[in-house]
Amino acid sequence: MNFEKLRVWKRSARLSAELYKAMRDLRDFGFRDQITRSGLSIPSNIAEGMTRYTTRDKRHFLVIARGSCSELRTQIYIGMDIDYIDAQQGRRWLQETRDISSMLHGLITSLDNEDSAVS
Repeated sequence: MNFEKLRVWKRSARLSAELYKAMRDLRDFGFRDQITRSGLSIPSNIAEGMTRYTTRDKRHFLVIARGSCSELRTQIYIGMDIDYIDAQQGRRWLQETRDISSMLHGLITSLDNEDSAVS
């Protein structure tokens, strides 16, 4: 499957780009690096996973992407609490991470179902 056609990959790549743009002037380099890396990890792991040959490998990278999504959500909450992230923007990003996580769960489940149908 071509990862570039996946809505979850497109949405997570767009979110990652938004994070980079929004954080570019943040002077707290540790926070900026961490939040942009977790955001970048999501589409990167989707891409890597979907180009693997086995269902097991694909699933592994999608699970990592989902974990990165949870990590990012945590960082957004903290960024909002310490006033690095505007509350309205933060709420949009939180919802986007929830949607992406749900989409990843669906993709993982479909791989599991596909794999059990073959067995």
